[in-house]
Amino acid sequence: MKAMMKKLGMNVEPIENVQEIVIRTAKGNYIFDTAEVTAMTMQGVTTYQIVGQPRFEEPVPAIPADDIAMVASQAGVAPDAAKAALLASKGDIAEAILRLANHD
Repeated sequence: MKAMMKKLGMNVEPIENVQEIVIRTAKGNYIFDTAEVTAMTMQGVTTYQIVGQPRFEEPVPAIPADDIAMVASQAGVAPDAAKAALLASKGDIAEAILRLANHD
């Protein structure tokens, strides 16, 4: 099989000791903690094959310090609580304030 693949100009090699693979998208990250990776080169183009089970992580929004200060001030809470509410509301200031106000 290898001889036939070589005759066709194909070279297939496993990539050893892969520790983690992350595929980043706008909707989140696909993370392979353990995976088998094979590099296949054919006609000068290398293609990578990943075999494994990914887990999906949604992106964590960047929360500006001004937003944290505003929510903390409006809701009368500590900055840490304001940041947690902003993260839970995916950066929505009004929702974060309402969450904190309804938490009492």
